[in-house]
Amino acid sequence: MHEHIVVISGSAPLAPHVINTLPDEAIILAVDGGLDHALAAGLTPSSLIGDLDSVSPAGLAWAEANATISRHSADKAQTDTELALASAAEMHPARITLVGGGNRLDHSITAIGALGHRWLMPIPRLDGWWNGEHFDVLHGPGELQLTLPPASTLSLVALHGLCAGVSISGTRWALDSVDLAPLVGRGVSNEVGPGGVVSIRISAGILTIFNTSTPTPPTEPPPPTENHS
Repeated sequence: MHEHIVVISGSAPLAPHVINTLPDEAIILAVDGGLDHALAAGLTPSSLIGDLDSVSPAGLAWAEANATISRHSADKAQTDTELALASAAEMHPARITLVGGGNRLDHSITAIGALGHRWLMPIPRLDGWWNGEHFDVLHGPGELQLTLPPASTLSLVALHGLCAGVSISGTRWALDSVDLAPLVGRGVSNEVGPGGVVSIRISAGILTIFNTSTPTPPTEPPPPTENHS
């Protein structure tokens, strides 16, 4: 079993602070044009997956010489990112991390949402970086403990349908076995407590946990006003 597989997707360059979080021993899979961004960031993908409509000629030539290529028809029912995640799941890793970004909202939503596919349920840890922001995906029943910067922002969002029995501790506002309806705001903009350790548990559903990588700056108090009376 492989420990950690990283899937590089999207149309945006990869942020250096994201690349620095990836272990050297991780297996890198590139999704179509994501190969060019992976190479530009100094990564060495072992596979290129997709319909290859956005990878550059130079990137494709590199892949033909240095990686395996899984070419798919453009007339397909799954996105390239879904295909790459399915390939990653077949390797039975301990963790899959999706890394990417771009300015198309439909691509962003479906890429982040792809980590909610039921065939990823057996993977112990699912997370991602999209446009430089980090998120985790938790399939229920399950639990997850995160160590995050105190005072940073954390949001729980039910992107895939109802999440039942959601509990969270270690934050400013705790939840105890509540149900989160799809795309409601109840779990949004929580704050990590001073200990920095957050525990999350769900009994059913798929929960997406957005967590910023830096603490939220404290609000500056207003300057004192002069009294001229």
